[in-house]
Amino acid sequence: MSAVNDTKFNSVMFLLTGIPGLEDIHLWISIPICFMYILSIIGNSVILFIIKTDPRLHEPMYIFLSMLAVTDLALSIVTIPTILGIYLFNSRRISLEACYAQLFFIHSLSKIESFVLLLMAFDRFIAICNPLRYTSILTPLRIAMMGLVAVVRSVALILPLPILLKQFRYCRDNVLSHSYCLHQDIMKAACSDFSVNSIYGLFVKVITVGLDSFLIFLSYVMILKTVLSIASHRECLRALNTCVSHLCAVMLFYISDIGLSLIHRFGNSSTHLLQIILGYIYLLVPPL
Repeated sequence: MSAVNDTKFNSVMFLLTGIPGLEDIHLWISIPICFMYILSIIGNSVILFIIKTDPRLHEPMYIFLSMLAVTDLALSIVTIPTILGIYLFNSRRISLEACYAQLFFIHSLSKIESFVLLLMAFDRFIAICNPLRYTSILTPLRIAMMGLVAVVRSVALILPLPILLKQFRYCRDNVLSHSYCLHQDIMKAACSDFSVNSIYGLFVKVITVGLDSFLIFLSYVMILKTVLSIASHRECLRALNTCVSHLCAVMLFYISDIGLSLIHRFGNSSTHLLQIILGYIYLLVPPL
């Protein structure tokens, strides 16, 4: 086996990718990304500040919104500086250790966000379908436990991914297809059999994104059933109005997440640009 094939863990470097073929305008592409980053940081920070300082907002609905804002802030901080480094300074090299750390945080935070979106759907379900028991069901202790479950579930499921990846040798051109590190990307760069990683990654996706999105769908079926039974058209619209922003966030998050996973597994070279665009939507738009 060649010396390249014997590359050790501590000497492997990856090359991140911007948008191939548009290298001449990378500086211009960085402007909207930088704008979205600043707006995401300021916007989510303002949301957290307002909820913390206004006692009237210390309710389950806004506590879940705070969880979502914290998750989005963290997701922006661990990814967008790396992306901007590529477009502003052509800083494409990233060590394997840094890549493992980034993929762990990206996947963990995205799974936490998925669970928080589920909690927000549950909040709307209780508020509309069982309003008299709303405060007795969603007590501060139960909300704290739900948040803890979101973190523990995500960390426990994602932690094996970098551990499994550490067992591999990397003997190909280690050029990743995104501007940040994803498990699917690093896995494909290995010259070892990564079938275990592939199966485990699919398992994690099904029991997190798959299960969460299915439960959200069921919640909205029950909400719609309850709302349609309301006699007053005005009250019906008022109830649905509280769900609009959450539904938009759910659709944006799950469509980009599921679409990106499908392209990574079943796509080909002709869908590379679509894969890059979905990757940016997946990371940049929900926090915004």
